[in-house]
Amino acid sequence: MGAVAAFEVGNIAATLLILRASDLLAPEHGSKTATTIALGLYTAYNVAATIASIPAGRLSDKLGTRGPVLVLAGGVATFAIAYGLFTINGTAIAFLAIPFLLAGAGIGAVETAQHSAVAALAPKDLRGSAFGTLATIQSLGNLAASGIAGILWSAVSPTAAFTYLTAWMILALVGLLIAGTRRSQTL
Repeated sequence: MGAVAAFEVGNIAATLLILRASDLLAPEHGSKTATTIALGLYTAYNVAATIASIPAGRLSDKLGTRGPVLVLAGGVATFAIAYGLFTINGTAIAFLAIPFLLAGAGIGAVETAQHSAVAALAPKDLRGSAFGTLATIQSLGNLAASGIAGILWSAVSPTAAFTYLTAWMILALVGLLIAGTRRSQTL
């Protein structure tokens, strides 16, 4: 759960992705068109999440008891790359599509794997509590992530905000890889 909490503290609301794209695109395209393009990129994010979720679930099942942790790690790594790309002030629509698609695929894998991990790893008599704990971690983590990233965005720069978020993704990834290694050694 510690690695999941680290992920959630780095998992901002998708509206900040839209804002980042709008800000980067506005000088060249104007505010209205930039916002329209950013919303189109967000649609691509959702399509990527939809497409990634079923294969992520199948892979999680196929890999056995380590599957949810490995799929979760893959999703977190995808987010780390996406957020890292958002630190770059790239203004090409094709360039911005890459982190949107990566973040979409990442959330499709992460949301599937988080729930799968709880179902697979929590004791039967504590599953309801485990899902409740997961929901609490997700909610509080997202609040913290968006709040802190928003403060960094306003006080320092959007690049500082996405650097902060990328660091949390890397921390979560390290935690998941350690957890996955420990889990495989106990099997």
